[in-house]
Amino acid sequence: MGFVSVLSFAHHLISQRTQPGDTAVDATLGNGVDALFLAKLVGKRGSLYGFDIQQQALDQTEMRLRKELPDASSFFHLSLCSHELMESVVPADRHGRVAAVTFNLGYLPGADTQTITKQESTLPALNAALRLLRKGGIVTIVLYSGHDGGSQEAAAVEDWAQGLPLAAYQVLRYQFANASGQAPYLLAVEKR
Repeated sequence: MGFVSVLSFAHHLISQRTQPGDTAVDATLGNGVDALFLAKLVGKRGSLYGFDIQQQALDQTEMRLRKELPDASSFFHLSLCSHELMESVVPADRHGRVAAVTFNLGYLPGADTQTITKQESTLPALNAALRLLRKGGIVTIVLYSGHDGGSQEAAAVEDWAQGLPLAAYQVLRYQFANASGQAPYLLAVEKR
């Protein structure tokens, strides 16, 4: 058997805290893998909000959701905007009630590698995610440092996570110690 991948471990942590009827957020839609996973967890009674700055990401995510979950359009809401605006898009009655928010930082696989997530929008987005989160909810952040700008963003996110008060949040790191220094790794933040 073996250890699970970083993304699989993030999904495991999310699945322990998310159930049908919940609200979840995919802060970086990419190719829609996380969005589909979250949509299956929250189901028709729940809500999924997704964000990306590239239309290609929204198109790919919507196509994936419609293919796998034909009735999903009633409960997913995709926005072509920066993840730092999530708090203004997620309805006010859901603030403080979100079960999970997931981030995959970096760039959209198969697209322009110059369009990347940056700490200037990621840090405000992470703070917004914490405000949206319910007690016992989770924020997962998969960090990729192997591209231009990736190590700077990862360092800023690390500093942000280390500064969170232990009385309010627990932060977990999942990383393969003998992998390349540029291998992706996970930070997971649970709201106490």
